[in-house]
Amino acid sequence: MGLGTTRGVALVGMAGALVDVEAFVTPGLPAFVVTGLPDTSLGQSRDRVRAALSGIGCALPSKRVTVNLSPASLPKQGAGFDLAVAVAVLAAEGRLGREVVRGWTHLGELGLDGRLRPVRGVLPAVVASVAAGLPRVVVPAENAAEAELVPGAQVVGAASLAAVVREHGGRVEDGCDPDDDGHRLPPATACPAPPPDLADVVGQVEARRAVEVAAAGGHHLLMLGPPGAGKTMLAARLPGLLPDLEDAEAVEVTAVHSVAGTFDASQGLLRRPPFEDPHHTATAPSVVGGGSGVVRPGAASRAHRGVLFLDEAPEFRKDVLEALRQPLEQGSLVIARAGGAARYPARFQLVMAANPCPCGRSSGKGEHCSCSPLERRRYLARLSGPLLDRVDLQVEVTAPSRAALAAGEPGESTAPVAARVRAARSAQVERLAGTGATCNGDAPGSLLRGRLRLAQPVVADLDVALERGRLTVRGYDRVLRTAWTLADLEGAVTPTRDHVGSALLLRLRGRAA
Repeated sequence: MGLGTTRGVALVGMAGALVDVEAFVTPGLPAFVVTGLPDTSLGQSRDRVRAALSGIGCALPSKRVTVNLSPASLPKQGAGFDLAVAVAVLAAEGRLGREVVRGWTHLGELGLDGRLRPVRGVLPAVVASVAAGLPRVVVPAENAAEAELVPGAQVVGAASLAAVVREHGGRVEDGCDPDDDGHRLPPATACPAPPPDLADVVGQVEARRAVEVAAAGGHHLLMLGPPGAGKTMLAARLPGLLPDLEDAEAVEVTAVHSVAGTFDASQGLLRRPPFEDPHHTATAPSVVGGGSGVVRPGAASRAHRGVLFLDEAPEFRKDVLEALRQPLEQGSLVIARAGGAARYPARFQLVMAANPCPCGRSSGKGEHCSCSPLERRRYLARLSGPLLDRVDLQVEVTAPSRAALAAGEPGESTAPVAARVRAARSAQVERLAGTGATCNGDAPGSLLRGRLRLAQPVVADLDVALERGRLTVRGYDRVLRTAWTLADLEGAVTPTRDHVGSALLLRLRGRAA
């Protein structure tokens, strides 16, 4: 009889909570009980652990085994506790040193033959363990590269429960290690496809300029135009203009994708801004996050520090579009369920593309459009005023002319545009140091009206638009942010009235205030 204790990690959103996994073996009727608010998959760990222990020659005795996950009031999900439960049971039986395993954190799912299988969320789990003063972590071999990305972590990657037992000084029967059969498949390696080049877009000088401004300042963008004008091509090329992520940002983005199960550890930290483009039939949980039982991050969180592209935006469900209003302002998503709430980061650039009407042919003179004026208004009204009020740049994209196609001259490629974007971002980082913002799109309104306040003659056009009701106070601030970005792209110290006027036209789709 004895008590064996080791550590696991429970994830609530992106936050990891250290869990004491305690096992107690006593005489009595054979039973295996798991307490401490486990979900269904975690409650079934008793069968996986029992089979895995038998597979390595450490079969459970005919006694009562009680496993407690403390704190008991914290809900725990998933099979990632399997390894910790097995190690705690072995320590309780005296097969492993109790003081040895107490100082380790164990993460991983067990197969019935004792193999360790990868689990989601290893990166934030290891971060939580190291922050709690437990840097020694055992993870499945497939998750080892991911866990090693955490500074200060002492990671042991194991392929099986037998390997973990040996690591802690225990003994297993010869020939019981499933790694000896040589059937493990080598990891698949895939070369990432090169990013699309901006030179592929024919014409569209104004729209290309809007994409450059959006990338330089981290602004949200709406492109309105007929089918085939190049809206989707422009949106797909925007991530290539963005600079690489800083170290802290890369860890944060990688952690989100680790929890979502979309992270490939063989590529290391995600250094490039992510790009998410959900289909217009996507549901609200798939975009903002959710799910039954375990709350998973949605496309909005997976696009954190990158781009969320909604093609055919008016075709998205109303609840999906309106659910984006909170993260556009706050940069995070709080998903509440009966069992608690999970917070995920969601500071993304929203890019939307839309046709001007259901048939898509009302641009220009609209001579070939078959939609009535009422149908056009209803179609665009699917993008609500409060949502559009959060979009900095709203531009109309026209169909390329026959002359532009005949000329065949390629536009400016991605490389020089990305260089200008990097220079503009560097100026913004220096100017916004100490404010918590890193680009103009995140600059708080109090800063724009305080230390960065512009002279009245410079913002005269904005004042007129605000007085006439063409702008809200939020829109006023967003135009100022865009004006600062235009100035940064030109290397100006402060925006001029021309910069403010150009920013206002970019917001009002080219219409005068």
